[in-house]
Amino acid sequence: MKSTLLNTMLGAVLFMSAASTFANPLEGGELYPNEQQQYEKAKKEGMVVSFDTGPTWANWSSLFTDFKKRYPGVEIVYNDLGSAATVVALEKSKHRPQADTAYYFGASAIDAAKKNLVASYKPVNFDKVPQVFKEGNGQWFTVHSLTVAILVNKKLVKNVPESWADLQKPEYKNSIVYQDPRTTGQGQVVVLTANLSQGGTMKNINPGVEYFGKLQKSGNILRVVGTTPYAQFLKGEIPIWIGYENDGLKAMNKDGMGDHVAVVIPKEVSLAAPYAMSLVKNAPNPEAAKLWANYVMSSKGQALFAEGFVRPVVTSTPLPESVKDKLKPASQIKPLDLNAAAEIKPELDKRWASAVLSQ
Repeated sequence: MKSTLLNTMLGAVLFMSAASTFANPLEGGELYPNEQQQYEKAKKEGMVVSFDTGPTWANWSSLFTDFKKRYPGVEIVYNDLGSAATVVALEKSKHRPQADTAYYFGASAIDAAKKNLVASYKPVNFDKVPQVFKEGNGQWFTVHSLTVAILVNKKLVKNVPESWADLQKPEYKNSIVYQDPRTTGQGQVVVLTANLSQGGTMKNINPGVEYFGKLQKSGNILRVVGTTPYAQFLKGEIPIWIGYENDGLKAMNKDGMGDHVAVVIPKEVSLAAPYAMSLVKNAPNPEAAKLWANYVMSSKGQALFAEGFVRPVVTSTPLPESVKDKLKPASQIKPLDLNAAAEIKPELDKRWASAVLSQ
């Protein structure tokens, strides 16, 4: 009798445990092994705080919406600080961290790791991330990349340039805008890309700065800017902007410029700039942080990035139909080696200023 009663009680406990575990079964099944288990751990914390994931950037707003729909009971809180400011915020609060995860340009991720502000974690699909796009122990990992492109307002430009060589033609006098490589990540990546197109290497920046020196001297440069000129591009104030592919596609498909925009991946070479994520050391909600990171790196999260016109780091991700004809494969796109870029940065700043600002 006691044995029967004990078995009955044990069965009831197991049933209640199973019911609790699958109280909110995941729609469509698991995106990755043990997702349900991770969700249950995250629900006990109830929240994840995601630093620097501004909703208008890279389609984060869609990821927020889908994350909350998929994981009832786990709220997501975010801010939009900027990459360098995020590292500063993490450092200021390191004794009592406020954030669970941080998102930033890859160079800032390296900075955060060097300052011992992040925790090691290898999310789903970590093994599919190129070696130069992650720290080996998972202290940071790229979640998507932004590709250098020539963005052209066809109302202002008769012949669309297809290459770095084309941009040197006299017909593009007073037409080209790009960001200052000394103060912006985008500007740095643009100069490094031009450098590779001219035969330079990540240890020899001379061809790249000489290229922009010649463009400046020829009069083809309209201006060099310190912040993103996206609003000015939309207003029709910029004929040619050497920037990121996603801004051109956004202007074309979301913000009304339509067929008046051409988005060109330079035929010689382009660089893919990594944007990375980290789990924060001693975060208040570590299990929810893992759930969020895994979701971002899952096939679902990666596809939502693509819908925002940024290229998924997991390149095997099937692209949504809405962007298949826009994010076209391009063999000339190469991954940016962040560590090499960091080493050459002081020389790039000095030599670019000498070549361009002395004109």
